[in-house]
Amino acid sequence: MARRDRTSSNPADMFRSLAVILVPILLLGALLTVRLDDYPVEPVDVRPVLTVARDEAPWPVLAPEQLPADWVPTRVTWTPQGRPGLNGEPSDRNRWVVGYLDPSQTYLAVEQADGPAAPFVADVTREGRPEATTTVGDQEWQQHVSADGRTRSLVLVADEVTTVVSGDVSYDELAAFAATLSAG
Repeated sequence: MARRDRTSSNPADMFRSLAVILVPILLLGALLTVRLDDYPVEPVDVRPVLTVARDEAPWPVLAPEQLPADWVPTRVTWTPQGRPGLNGEPSDRNRWVVGYLDPSQTYLAVEQADGPAAPFVADVTREGRPEATTTVGDQEWQQHVSADGRTRSLVLVADEVTTVVSGDVSYDELAAFAATLSAG
């Protein structure tokens, strides 16, 4: 009787080995995949925090006005200098943030802060590099794009405050959003 050589294999053996490896990987991937549908967006009320920020800030606090109803506010924070920020450490500057999901579910934000502009701009723009300028109203905003090219920002540095409008959208869309900003 002929004896089968243990070192030889056939395609069926190869497929079984591949299945032993791939099935657990695919199951683990399916379990760890998070679907955005699983976490509904909770709108926030911007008005109370905006009122406090405008009362306390040493500069005009900007917020979008008259956005269409399908824009959902999802984030709003006002952190006065010296009070704990999101990281629990005392803030080294006054900082205002308001963010929205647009109708395509893309997040756009307005962030303002006093103090040195360069570290704030680097942080908010994701180390964005300057590209060109955009005129919004009567002001020139500097365009920045993140290293991966995904996030675009418009930056306006004034005497008292640096304002950054950012999102994973085109500069035209950012300019349209920036055009809705008002100091109340």
